[in-house]
Amino acid sequence: MYETSDFRKGLKIEINGQPYDIVEFQHVKPGKGNAFTRTRIKNLLTGNTLEMTFKSGEKVGKPDLANREMQYLYVQDGNYYFMDNENYEQIFVPREVLGEAADFMQENILVQVLIYNGKPIAVELPVFVILKVVQTDPGFKGDTATNASKPATLETGAKINVPLFVNEGDVLKIDTRSWEYVERVK
Repeated sequence: MYETSDFRKGLKIEINGQPYDIVEFQHVKPGKGNAFTRTRIKNLLTGNTLEMTFKSGEKVGKPDLANREMQYLYVQDGNYYFMDNENYEQIFVPREVLGEAADFMQENILVQVLIYNGKPIAVELPVFVILKVVQTDPGFKGDTATNASKPATLETGAKINVPLFVNEGDVLKIDTRSWEYVERVK
């Protein structure tokens, strides 16, 4: 069990059988009355955000969460298969759970899988991935003062905007948090 004095940003708590992540919190000590803690929490299953107030000393549950490093193997029938590198156990994660992360899944990539009560609920990609451009319009000489970009399709099917000088076959470093081009890789 956690008390309100344990609250910090990123702490995972359980309320009414649901896992939550503390997004923001503020301990308040009014001149009169008891102290309390205002929080904004995000449901890890649904993604909904709530604002809740807890009395000082109130207790909340500790969820059964595990963060495990796993290697992505393959996709079959809309399920993405991962292997735990410690015990070689394989699990599958439905496309709905992966969300946008599925667009950057390439074979053998190492990811963090968040497991709640034995069931995967989220997948966290590495901050940067290296992917090849498979389709984009030809680049243009000049016109670099405008910082222009063009759409490109990567080997995993993800579509991002890249600078005009990027061509098909180029290998790029992509930031998975913002879906942005970082640099070309040799």
